[in-house]
Amino acid sequence: MAEAHSAVAFSFSISHEGWDVNFDREVLHLVWSSGIRSWKKRLWRFQNSVKNGVYPAPLQSLWATVGILVALHFAGVRLPIGLVGMLLPHLPSTAFHWQVVACFTVALSVWFAVIQIIRYTLRLLLVYKGWMYEERGSGRSISTKTKLWLVLVKALSGVSRPMLYSFQGSLPKLPVPALDDTVKRYLRSVRPLLNNEEYSRMEKLAEEFGSGIGTKLQRYLKLKSWWASNYVSDWWEEYVYLRGRSPLMVNSNFYGIDAILMHPTKIQAARAATVIYTCLQYRRLIERQEMEPILIQGLVPLCSWQYERLFNTTRVPGPETDRIVHYSDSCHIVVYHRGRYFKVIIYHKNRLLLPCELEVQMQAILDNKSEPLEGEERLAALTAGPRTHWANTRQEFFFKGTNRQSLDAIEKAAFTVSLDDEPYEFDQSRPELLDKFGRVLLHGKGYDRWFDKSFTLCIGSNGRIGFNSEHSWADAPVMGHLWEHVIAGDTEVGYAPDGHTIGEPELQPPAPIRLQWDLNEKALAAIDSSYKIAVNLLNDVDLRIYVHDAYGKGFMKECRLSPDAYIQMAMQLAYYRDAGKFSLTYEASMTRLYLEGRTETVRPCTIESSEWVKSMESKNSTTEERVALLQKACKVHHLGIQDAMCGKGIDRHLFCLYVVSKYLEVESPFLKEVLSEPWRLSTSQTPHGQTTKMDLKKFPKCISAGGGFGPVADDGYGVSYIIAGEDLIFFHISSKRSCDTTDSSRFAKVIEKSLADMRTLFQDYKKLKQQQDKSNKKTE
Repeated sequence: MAEAHSAVAFSFSISHEGWDVNFDREVLHLVWSSGIRSWKKRLWRFQNSVKNGVYPAPLQSLWATVGILVALHFAGVRLPIGLVGMLLPHLPSTAFHWQVVACFTVALSVWFAVIQIIRYTLRLLLVYKGWMYEERGSGRSISTKTKLWLVLVKALSGVSRPMLYSFQGSLPKLPVPALDDTVKRYLRSVRPLLNNEEYSRMEKLAEEFGSGIGTKLQRYLKLKSWWASNYVSDWWEEYVYLRGRSPLMVNSNFYGIDAILMHPTKIQAARAATVIYTCLQYRRLIERQEMEPILIQGLVPLCSWQYERLFNTTRVPGPETDRIVHYSDSCHIVVYHRGRYFKVIIYHKNRLLLPCELEVQMQAILDNKSEPLEGEERLAALTAGPRTHWANTRQEFFFKGTNRQSLDAIEKAAFTVSLDDEPYEFDQSRPELLDKFGRVLLHGKGYDRWFDKSFTLCIGSNGRIGFNSEHSWADAPVMGHLWEHVIAGDTEVGYAPDGHTIGEPELQPPAPIRLQWDLNEKALAAIDSSYKIAVNLLNDVDLRIYVHDAYGKGFMKECRLSPDAYIQMAMQLAYYRDAGKFSLTYEASMTRLYLEGRTETVRPCTIESSEWVKSMESKNSTTEERVALLQKACKVHHLGIQDAMCGKGIDRHLFCLYVVSKYLEVESPFLKEVLSEPWRLSTSQTPHGQTTKMDLKKFPKCISAGGGFGPVADDGYGVSYIIAGEDLIFFHISSKRSCDTTDSSRFAKVIEKSLADMRTLFQDYKKLKQQQDKSNKKTE
């Protein structure tokens, strides 16, 4: 194999004539360049760690402090509190240079102490969450307490530009809610789902739990919260994700879609090159921490911890539990095309390859006519099948030799790319094309995505793009941030008039290296076993992507309602009409206002939302009553989101109490019942607007159609939505074909009707108000 020979930098031989050394200058140069780049990255990391450790003070302030103290000392002013004079007797002499050393030591100590006081004070300030609960607009003003808090946070946040991880040391820890409060909120959330007898039984279980074992479990959980950086995240990652033994495909991984209203080029190699280049630029921003942290209202920071594992990361299977492996650096990506895997070097001659040079590499892969090796085409089906089977197969057949080398190339890659041999199409008049687009990204053929990688870029033969992402390493908003950067990159990098990348290659990029595999009959049988399971799983997916363009958030804001609450109420009405009953509903929220925060559950099915839904289905309810009930339901839902973001959620607290009970080997009927309840309606809003690079005024069509995930329950729906504009919303609705009671297309139509009925409701309400105003004027 030529690739194997080229990987040998030097060799030597001994004969009767002496010894002879042969070495490959090019390979040694690559090794040297890689080492230099590695040391540069270490230097950046060290420098950034120092800057983050003293933020919000700039490093220049240290030299200013030293200069001032030296000047004051030699001017005869003994500041601060004579520390320099106290230190001098302990030095070898009182010579000039030792006085400077004493001044520097004192200045450094004082400067560092002041910084730590500022950072600790800022952390205490960020504990305050009252600002989230204060209503704004319509003549309302914030409280004096919040105004003072805003001034202090602004003052202590510093004037220097923060780096990605600058606020990590100032973020507060996630608090453990009071046990009684959590239980009360839980009981209130399940009231619309239970009849009187069932609710009385649940109340009794909750009371026994709160007065019994719950108190002990709460004490242990609080103990953990004191020493752990986050009392939820490590257990959530391990028990919800890594210990799961079911396939990642459909069950865990999620997908994201292109900005379908734009189609910058139809040349597959060109679009792939631009997207790869933009992703690598984003990786550089993370590595150098040049990307600013996300600040709510430009002031309150969100935790940036999850960005660390976005690149160079893979999920490695284990017999009982998987593990996330993150590599500090990677100089290559791996590309899959027509059943073959290629290692593509992305750095050459001490720089990142340009888009035009990456296009040369992508085109070389597309033009390669070699056939897949036996078993190679469906190899990734192992990552789509059961985790224990993949772990055992990996240990037996991929532990050494050629297979291990090739597997290492994939797992150590920055990310993987799939150059698909079919187009990704969108046509508003043919909705089935967009449904197919989503299915291709969610599961593909069951073997053309490496589902273990942090993410796989998917490039259609017509130049449209998408991604498939593994879920354990981070949550969807982090991938969404990258995806916005990628889509905005198309407008920034651009394409030539003929659709190719702009510019000419400045050098001959390294040729893609074909990965080799040695698969025996047992290995082939293992691959086939996973493939059969993957095919059954993907064939059971019923995915419908509904484009709602009748109205959007513009109308919802006119109604003075939160767009997210409005859509959640529409889905409550739709589910009731579809299933004839209410269901436990999951909406993902985030807890990134706290250190290492991930997600929390919001429960949109409330007493208030169920009352509004019933009023919509009742002929006896008036328009005013329905609007009043909807406004109340939206207000309660918004409060639920605020509680979830502020660490007052229900589900993560109960989940952690359940984990503690398992460690202590005690049974809790209450927790067991809570954790076994199925989420038949699982929802999530895809965030956007996380990057300032996306100029929607200049490029109004430059917005992703969002993404989706598979159904959580066998008899339920998975619904992801993105509010893409003033008059555009995308719904990604998934369910299982094997379930007789669910149908994604039917549910999309019910959502459409519910949204239409809600608009009619407010239009009627507006007319009614106008008539009442006219009547009041006549009376006056």
